[in-house]
Amino acid sequence: MTHPVKAAVFGTGSWGTAFGMVLADAGCEVTLWGRRAELVEAINTTRTNPDYLPGIELPESVRATTDAAEALRGADFAMLVVPSQTLRANLADWAPHLGPDTVLVSLMKGVELGTAKRMSEVIEDVTKVPANRIAVITGPNLAKEIAERRPAAAVVACADESVARRLQAACHTPYFRPYTLTDVIGSELGGAVKNVIGLAVGIADGMGLGDNAKGSLITRGLAETTRLGLAMGADPLTFSGLAGLGDLVATCSSPLSRNHTFGTNLGRGMTLEETIAVTKQTAEGVKSCESVLDLARRHGVDMPLTETVVSIVHEGKPPMVALGELMSRSAKAERH
Repeated sequence: MTHPVKAAVFGTGSWGTAFGMVLADAGCEVTLWGRRAELVEAINTTRTNPDYLPGIELPESVRATTDAAEALRGADFAMLVVPSQTLRANLADWAPHLGPDTVLVSLMKGVELGTAKRMSEVIEDVTKVPANRIAVITGPNLAKEIAERRPAAAVVACADESVARRLQAACHTPYFRPYTLTDVIGSELGGAVKNVIGLAVGIADGMGLGDNAKGSLITRGLAETTRLGLAMGADPLTFSGLAGLGDLVATCSSPLSRNHTFGTNLGRGMTLEETIAVTKQTAEGVKSCESVLDLARRHGVDMPLTETVVSIVHEGKPPMVALGELMSRSAKAERH
């Protein structure tokens, strides 16, 4: 008899916990790793995550620990679900406990500041694990809806298609439908840049600019993402799929999206400090907009929306001024 698939999930926030539930519902044995002993204790004793998903009961096959070695013992998959800017330091601590065949899976949507590396590149850099043992899961996956077992789809991307299929089987449930892909670059870029566009759409909503503006921003944001993807060797079709358009639409249209909510507060006139103070969880786009712009400049790609978000979020430019500058850019063909 084959042993059940074992998965370690590093991160006990809303997405780590929700994805732990998906894995358990798909038949895996799941160990959540958490930094805070009191939250780990609460998960094990109350079968809920009171800090991030209050009131949602966790499956029996999910348990939590603060010990990385224990979480990784015999793990087929290690899911990494921490804020992207903390990955490198955390992974250096966890790497010595990795098994020789453990597949590392990024559920993070960011680009590292300073290096402009995608999360799979940071994983490879720190662990020296080959690309066929690094995978990415991304798509329109708002954690709360998945924890409530509402229907969702995602992409499971790995350079090695057989690994992608194994991972697909490990997280396929009646409500969570994963599709395989070998385009890791496109999958990661779609997830990282949509957070930046989500901020832009949130700012526009906060300013009361309307649905035409929202539709335009989503579309031009997707064009911007695709331009960068092409320059980096991604498959352009990835951006019209779940990792691109799917995730972008969910982020830009949902009040559950942290980036959209963050942007809305900025658009209503709150300062960056005030907005950070009322935001309990990480809005990845706030830091990643700078690293995405860095990536664009390294590849000689024009990303005006990303530049605008950086100018509002980090340079204090008033949203109305930034909007005026964006609208007065020189006219060009749509396929410019």
